[in-house]
Amino acid sequence: MVRTKILITGANGLLGQSLLHVNNGRFDICATAKRDSVFDSNRILFKAMDILNPDEIEIIFSDFKPDVVIHGAAFTNVDKCEAKPSYCNKINVDGTQNVIEACEKHSSHLIFISTDFIFDGKTGSYSETAEENPLSVYGKSKFDAEKLIQSSNCKWSIARTSLVIGYFPDLMNSNIILWARKKLAKGDKINVVDDQVRTPTWSLDLAEGCLLLAKNKSFGIYNISGSDKLSIIELVRQVAIHGDFDLSLIDRVDSQTLGQLAMRPLISDLDISKAKKDLGFKPHSFKEVLDAIPYI
Repeated sequence: MVRTKILITGANGLLGQSLLHVNNGRFDICATAKRDSVFDSNRILFKAMDILNPDEIEIIFSDFKPDVVIHGAAFTNVDKCEAKPSYCNKINVDGTQNVIEACEKHSSHLIFISTDFIFDGKTGSYSETAEENPLSVYGKSKFDAEKLIQSSNCKWSIARTSLVIGYFPDLMNSNIILWARKKLAKGDKINVVDDQVRTPTWSLDLAEGCLLLAKNKSFGIYNISGSDKLSIIELVRQVAIHGDFDLSLIDRVDSQTLGQLAMRPLISDLDISKAKKDLGFKPHSFKEVLDAIPYI
């Protein structure tokens, strides 16, 4: 039986590491990124690849011949994207176009990682057919990349996700759970927004959803997120309760008070019923995620 070959871009990030973790030998993987400091070359096939370098991309594609490409490489810091719009678009739009062209040439199925930030957050419970209206440079860059993919000649899936959280000891990563635990353990007061609502997603669940898309060669847009709809302050309160931290340390603020550079959608939870029905996607509960992510 011929095994499906999957090439991962941005494999040194949280999703990339999660894909390698959950794959468990099911697919032949080629991990790519601009640097390889987190990879064990005896365990993982790694190739250095810059998505802004079409020649480099062509060399890797010609050598590995991927059936599927999971394109996770992106500039995702929302406020830094707002401050550096040209760089954001170079990575998220131009880089994606380079990957699209390689997928077209080599007949690879492209799975693109998108975001709930393509929505304006006025309604929430967004399905795959909801109208997009990004508020930030980051959200617009992801939506622009989506439009490039949908007008391309390659086979494609778009996986939209929300507030990805997770932990690997060899990554210099942080997320809202680790941040809240660290602050609350020190007895620090923290300001947490009460008017933003998400469906927080464990990185391992997102990775599993991507592999389900790869296995089924599914076409179209799929919401791949957690199933628990939580405001940010509800999320942090659950973190505090789980760790037996002092709830009085959490101060409620609204988005306007927080003064972040980029606008965020307020209510951007995702409806994942399509992924559950079509793919058999079964994300963990937020409580299970809290149990799984270690205290560090």
